[in-house]
Amino acid sequence: MMLSKTFAPRTIAGIACRAYSADANRNYDIVVVGGGIVGTASAREILLRHPTLRIAIVEKEAKLAFHQSGHNSGVIHAGIYYKPGSLKAKLCVEGLHLSYKYLDEKNIPYKKVGKLIVATNAVEVERLNDLYQRSLANNVPDVQMVDQAKIKEIEPYCEGLKAIWSPHTGIVDWGLVTQYYSRDFKAAGGDVYVNFKVSKFTEAPDNVDYPIVVRSEKGDEIRARNILTCGGLQSDKLAEMTGCPSVPKIVPFRGEYLLLNKDKCHMVRGNIYPVPDPRFPFLGVHFTPRMDGSVWLGPNAVLAFRREGYKWSDINLLELIDALRFPGFIKMASKFVGAGMMEIARSALIPLQVRELQKFIPDIHEYDVSRGPAGVRAQALDNDGNLVDDFVFDHGKGNSALSKNILHCRNAPSPGATSSLSIAKMIADKIEQEFHIGK
Repeated sequence: MMLSKTFAPRTIAGIACRAYSADANRNYDIVVVGGGIVGTASAREILLRHPTLRIAIVEKEAKLAFHQSGHNSGVIHAGIYYKPGSLKAKLCVEGLHLSYKYLDEKNIPYKKVGKLIVATNAVEVERLNDLYQRSLANNVPDVQMVDQAKIKEIEPYCEGLKAIWSPHTGIVDWGLVTQYYSRDFKAAGGDVYVNFKVSKFTEAPDNVDYPIVVRSEKGDEIRARNILTCGGLQSDKLAEMTGCPSVPKIVPFRGEYLLLNKDKCHMVRGNIYPVPDPRFPFLGVHFTPRMDGSVWLGPNAVLAFRREGYKWSDINLLELIDALRFPGFIKMASKFVGAGMMEIARSALIPLQVRELQKFIPDIHEYDVSRGPAGVRAQALDNDGNLVDDFVFDHGKGNSALSKNILHCRNAPSPGATSSLSIAKMIADKIEQEFHIGK
């Protein structure tokens, strides 16, 4: 991807995060659209490598990490699940080490509570053995296979035949981590604009230095040489604005959690996970301790009725119809109709979800839980109904600035938070290559 112009060295003093104002200096070498953890980490990494560039983050909400990055389980994953040799496996294990190093450097609170992946029957034991070999191939640090006695030692209330024990799995507030990334970015001279919902990218032929106009829904404008979008739940819509295809399509799935009553939280010391069932696309319910001492139970996985729909009453008819008419969703739903109906039932009926939890901790009952928070996952689907499980980058077609000067990160799959620093390194490498920075 060749550009007609290389970057000129520039400097700027750091300024505070603010809403867009018309009198601000509006010309940037790179504008990152999307203030989630991946976008913020990437902007930070690029600016730390190239401190003479003028870089801005624009975010449509009033603060960073408002959606997926601030509505997740808060787990620091160790890289057990992913196919050996895959990019996800490499980035997760690297991200684990980078995350702990960063958290220690910044004195960000975290807890290394560990994770048990527990098999409760013979079929799951066989799957667990395969998963253990995968974790060894992925160089997951200090991972062990443990028996019933060790399970009880680690989690006294948990029942299981065998388990994988990952002592370096941890918990942290990823929304807080995103704010620290932002502080680093601003201290290096970057600008952050909130309440800036991008409505259009247009070309400015009168300005060869900054040929792209980024326009907000309120009519505010910023000009840029190059754009990186990391839009999460809106990533396909941002790509379509510059002529990219609609596929992979983002279909939002809500994950609803239950909260364990305070008087029962002592029953869960660390993360307790099920053995994944390869027939189904999502992991299943699990036990997740939080930094505030609470314990989340779940999540389920149900279609959200809007891109940012955190409860059943959050409905956007246009977005819902857009999802329901997508051939990829229709094909996926037809493959998992039974599992999908069960997820809906578990959403409506707490006892059904508690029944799944009792496979691991039998002493948890319906009266021990209450409805808790929810998150929405930006699930990318292809036309055949397959979950897109890899990174997707895209450009528009043609030779205009809107095509060659805009790079869309259309899918940054889980575990995006754990891998955020390693993903940022990969994206910064790609930005340098695509936009010829530093050459």
